[in-house]
Amino acid sequence: MSRPEPDWFDRLPTDRPIAEFSTWSADALRLGEDLERVKPYVDLLHVDVADGHFAPSFLFFPDQVVRVRSVSAAPIHVHLMVSPEILMSQIDQFADAGADVITVHAESHNTAEAIERIRARGLMPGLVLQVETPVATLEPFLDRVQFITLLGTAIGVKGKGLHEEALNRLQEARALIARHAAGRRMVLIADGGIRHETVPKLREAGADGVVLGSLAFGDADLPARMKWLAAL
Repeated sequence: MSRPEPDWFDRLPTDRPIAEFSTWSADALRLGEDLERVKPYVDLLHVDVADGHFAPSFLFFPDQVVRVRSVSAAPIHVHLMVSPEILMSQIDQFADAGADVITVHAESHNTAEAIERIRARGLMPGLVLQVETPVATLEPFLDRVQFITLLGTAIGVKGKGLHEEALNRLQEARALIARHAAGRRMVLIADGGIRHETVPKLREAGADGVVLGSLAFGDADLPARMKWLAAL
């Protein structure tokens, strides 16, 4: 099983946007080929997991993450969009499958317990917020996580435009992080509505990185696309 270097988090870039590549936008029939194509540019691989209840889609299973882990040494960031009743078992299953970061939703009633379970498994816990959830919901947990993701579109839906409040929410989250980081590095990721015209605005609003879907996997000239991203 391929694994990233133990200090992978410290190696995440600070002089350019962190590039997370979403496996949801890869070709499911040629996943290995797509992962090989993006390999030179990946900072993290982003795996969305949805149970059809918490989010409307059915997405990615642990055995698929096992296969991704077998062909990639990039850190794997699993975003759990699942009901609170199965959250703990899903954490264990994706930890066993090879995840490095597991982010859970602050909207769940057992978020604090989930964070502790992720830490107990030796992984990095993160938090995700739906676009309708007040950013202040993050505050009670910021001393226990270093990975924050803000959704910029409706949960579990592809192809939607960036929410009108997404930039303001990033700025608010950036201010919260500044107050609570206490010398720790905390990474803020924008997920959803990632387009050529929105990425510069997301970066300016405070995003350390973006989750790249069709903007990367669908680009015929990926080297040029990544050169453009690095320049932001």
